[in-house]
Amino acid sequence: MSATTVEDQTRPPRRQLLAQLGRPLRSFITTEAGGAGLLLAATLIALVWANSPLSDSYESFWHTELSIRLGDWTLDLDLRHWLDEGFMALFFFVIGLEVRREWAIGELRDRSRVTVPVIAGIGGMLVPALLFLLIAPGGEASGGWGIVIATDTAFLLGAMAIVGPACPTQLRVFLLTLSIVDDLVAISVIGIVYSDSIDAIALLVALACLVGIAVLSSMRVWRGSAYAVLGLGLWLATVISGLHPTIAGMAAGLLVAAYTPSRRQVDEAASRAHAFRQSPLASLARETTRSVERAVSPNERMQELLHPWTSYLIVPLFALANAGVDLRGGALGDALTSPLTWAVVAGLVAGKTIGITLGALGSIRARLGRLPQGVGEGQVVGGAALSGIGFTVSLLIAGLAFDSERLQEEAKIGVLMAAALAVIVGWLAFKLAAVLRGEVSAGLPTILDPPVDVERDHIRGPLDAPLTLVEYADFECPFCGRATGMVKELRRRFGDDLRYVIRHLPLVDVHPHAELAAQAMEEAAVQGRFWELHDKLFDHQDELEFEDLLGYAGKIGIDVEEMARALQDGRHSERVQEDVVSAEASGARGTPTFFVGGRRHVGPYDAETLAAELEATRGQPPVVAAAPA
Repeated sequence: MSATTVEDQTRPPRRQLLAQLGRPLRSFITTEAGGAGLLLAATLIALVWANSPLSDSYESFWHTELSIRLGDWTLDLDLRHWLDEGFMALFFFVIGLEVRREWAIGELRDRSRVTVPVIAGIGGMLVPALLFLLIAPGGEASGGWGIVIATDTAFLLGAMAIVGPACPTQLRVFLLTLSIVDDLVAISVIGIVYSDSIDAIALLVALACLVGIAVLSSMRVWRGSAYAVLGLGLWLATVISGLHPTIAGMAAGLLVAAYTPSRRQVDEAASRAHAFRQSPLASLARETTRSVERAVSPNERMQELLHPWTSYLIVPLFALANAGVDLRGGALGDALTSPLTWAVVAGLVAGKTIGITLGALGSIRARLGRLPQGVGEGQVVGGAALSGIGFTVSLLIAGLAFDSERLQEEAKIGVLMAAALAVIVGWLAFKLAAVLRGEVSAGLPTILDPPVDVERDHIRGPLDAPLTLVEYADFECPFCGRATGMVKELRRRFGDDLRYVIRHLPLVDVHPHAELAAQAMEEAAVQGRFWELHDKLFDHQDELEFEDLLGYAGKIGIDVEEMARALQDGRHSERVQEDVVSAEASGARGTPTFFVGGRRHVGPYDAETLAAELEATRGQPPVVAAAPA
């Protein structure tokens, strides 16, 4: 018998660990990492195309003019500029949406988590820029310092999945926070440093559109069309003003409000959905759709709609249009002897690694913050190296910083070389961290954190029993279901000498109903029926839909209406997430995971093995995790 682990599900490690994150952030990371494959494919196609006998068609295609005419007014751009200034603005709008969501209701609500990655992000921009300026020749070439300050989030997460450690959940969140800082500054640099002369009137129109978006957000206007009209006006005004439109996209995204649904709105949506289920009429369908849309913040609805398009289409198209550097005719040789090329490589690879590492570890030494649980200092070095994959934004700035086509090509070759070298350096850093510092999955925390709390935890058996068995469980996990028999055997064997504690670890990527089941368990605890529902759910693991949970609740005497309200408004979701956080802090990465006497059990969890381990803890005080420095 074995736990539900990565190998059991035959899936990459990141997916199982991502199940422990909030659903919106998990979706964002998964989509970004998934888009990295298409981004790489588009890059290779662009290079092959630009260096093939059809190379002339590459440039001629992307210089194809596409005009929009309205009366005497004309907007005339070639295809490459439509991508760089139009669709990439949409890409950075999505980034802005994610920043606002995480800051308002996501992982960044806890400001203590932000300090170290923000300082690291600042170091990861200052050191690369200084290193670039030290190496780059003067004149026009020195103006490309902005190339080395950015990190490509999609490539970063994709590379992490390939060369990163086996358990990178918190490291991914740390690096994502860091890349957010990069994005904010990089887009500001594009908008301020690399923009054309400014048209004051158009700029005022753009600011008015931003104010309009802020007002819509403050009034919680839910219709996406209102934001779309102002967003289109903002983009046009920014193009006319001379500012690069990407800064407008980021600014607009930061202004779109993110909030959790109110109980009244959720109840209304559920009521209309119930009415539609009884009478599936077109009018009720429209009302139900509008009710659901009103309940969800415009920020999250826009992300859900736009993020797949930007990650799977827009960014790969951008790479296809901009990564096609002709390396023939001595271009590659010239680039390899160019100080500009090596300034880009040094800034992105060495500068990012040094700057981020010094920023992160320096802030820790200064006691300004600490690393997330389970993230080692060696892994920070590996993540810092992978942050040298500038790619998308770096290529964008390379095209804006230089008028000379030769300098553009040398800088782009430097960006491509840096991406490859950053992956190699990152892989080496992670390997050394594993070998020299033990920073691998086996080096995860082993002590239950926090320890058992009789006032909070769900305990079966005497509260002061001398032996303690803690399980992190998922009610849809078949291995957890089989483990219930083993737990019953241990309870029969030890009687009142054993207290059994269960905590939640719903792996929602694997088991879509697990989180709802966990919330139902918490409502059952409020009504004094926790263990009755516990047994019922494990007896019906393949039937955990909303209606099923209410049916089980009714059979064991739980107030069904109150249970329905609790599940609809998510009142127990925070309690469940507290258990997920404790699992992360304790080194639990799959279900079931057992702790005996406060220490994580490793290996088979049959009754005989756990019984022997429990006996070994008799008479000993429980192991307690050390308080953080």
